[in-house]
Amino acid sequence: MRVIFMGTPDFAVPSLQGLVEADYPVVLVVTQPDRPKGRGKKMAYSPVKEYALSRAIPLLQPESARGAEFLAQLKEYQPEVMVVVAYGQILPPTVLDLPKYGCVNVHASLLPQYRGAAPIHRALLNGEEVTGVTTMYLDQGLDTGDMILKKEIPIGAEETVGELHDRLATAGAALLVETMDLIAQGKAPRTPQVGETSYAAKLTSQDELIDWQRSAREIYNQIRGLNPWPVARTYLGAKVVKVWCGAVDQETRAAGSPGQILDATEEGLRIATGQGTILITELQMQGAKRMAIADFLRGHEAPLGAVFTAAPASATGGVSS
Repeated sequence: MRVIFMGTPDFAVPSLQGLVEADYPVVLVVTQPDRPKGRGKKMAYSPVKEYALSRAIPLLQPESARGAEFLAQLKEYQPEVMVVVAYGQILPPTVLDLPKYGCVNVHASLLPQYRGAAPIHRALLNGEEVTGVTTMYLDQGLDTGDMILKKEIPIGAEETVGELHDRLATAGAALLVETMDLIAQGKAPRTPQVGETSYAAKLTSQDELIDWQRSAREIYNQIRGLNPWPVARTYLGAKVVKVWCGAVDQETRAAGSPGQILDATEEGLRIATGQGTILITELQMQGAKRMAIADFLRGHEAPLGAVFTAAPASATGGVSS
């Protein structure tokens, strides 16, 4: 089957690589245009583009997937199936209807749960213990198409979103190849999505802010659910503090106001929450590098009694050096 692959970020690369290594003829790769990246705002290739170039696969980077010119370019490659993995644009019916065997998508959840842009983050933020990957046929809805295959993936109790992302990307690639084999044999099932649905909304800056009134368990899930991107944050006085790693210390009511620093040892900063206490084990002060608490305490006095907040204080505050 002649395959056109559409994808952009790291998550999509294992799927593209899996197709190539399984000897499916990927005749064209479509990815997002180059974007400025980093402090220097230099134009950067997408991870999918990097892989396509390394394998000398023809490449298109349209600003919009809805134009007549783009559709005409796709037709030139005579695709029998199109594979779409985190491409980043909604495809119009004219594109969806182009390939003989349809457009196949790899989604990082067990549909119909966590439809939408941020299924991996939301699963961790909500404290899920199981997630997975689903292959489906794309339709005009948001992750509403008929399902082909599913694979459940348990979530580790201490797993971060970065670690889970990589495992799901690998699992999704394997499931995609299995799906393509079934399509080639004319045996691919079509299972309508039924039952309770949920929506994994795109992350906003509000998702990053720690609300210390919440429980220690909820805050812990937030910290690991945003590591390594975009990272949970709080304020100490007027300074931003990024919280990279933590652990639930206790889940019963503790003395101290929510957000208050109760103790500081090389094990971590013990913080009161709305229910229980949490240990911050790795943080990053504004203007400084990321560091373990043991290293942090060697250069800073422990601000016992100070309170982390969800908004900056009007007066300058922080940790004394």
